[in-house]
Amino acid sequence: MTPFEMPADETAARAVQDELRGRVVLDEPGPEPGTGLVTGVDVAYDDERDVVAAAAVVLDAATLAVVDEATAVGRVTFPYVPGLLAFREIPTVLAALAALTSPPGLVVCDGYGRAHPRRFGLASHLGVVTGLPAIGVAKNPFLFTYDEPGPRRGDFTPLLADDGEEVGRALRTQEGVKPVFVSVGHRVGLATACAHTLRLAADYRLPESTRRADALCRRALREATT
Repeated sequence: MTPFEMPADETAARAVQDELRGRVVLDEPGPEPGTGLVTGVDVAYDDERDVVAAAAVVLDAATLAVVDEATAVGRVTFPYVPGLLAFREIPTVLAALAALTSPPGLVVCDGYGRAHPRRFGLASHLGVVTGLPAIGVAKNPFLFTYDEPGPRRGDFTPLLADDGEEVGRALRTQEGVKPVFVSVGHRVGLATACAHTLRLAADYRLPESTRRADALCRRALREATT
């Protein structure tokens, strides 16, 4: 695991992103969908108290049964800056991952990997820092454009940057609902990332990993602030 040090300011944070982006591995296919373990991570904030709670929930990739879970609560020590949100979240997410008793396997972030203005969202950052394969599954396309995918589960279209680069995919996980936006973080190919997302989103729009991590971090935040 690469040591994580909080940058002093926005300029230093962008320099960290530039340096770590060069360590992202994009030529590995990643773990086979439906095998091993998959860990969802998510965070919840109390902005008035500058408190952040993170959750990590480990699922059996074949059955989606919960294998392990952990939470961590910390202080927000970096300002809100679009494109630099990972610095607000990573220290507490790392603490939650460290508290697990099971290996995380593939990490699924509620956010972005390559689909980021600097091509280095939370999934990429977390993957490089931990060395784990990681993907991002986001609820909206951030700054990028896409054509509406077909209506069937599994239909997808490219998520495109202004220069035409494919930074992810708009993926339909359920018929009749909005797509999610899948991007590679680290050590996983885009097709594999989408295949994992579909297996994890068996019944709902969002992956079960994200749904469970979201509920757990919200509960941890309530318990820490009441």
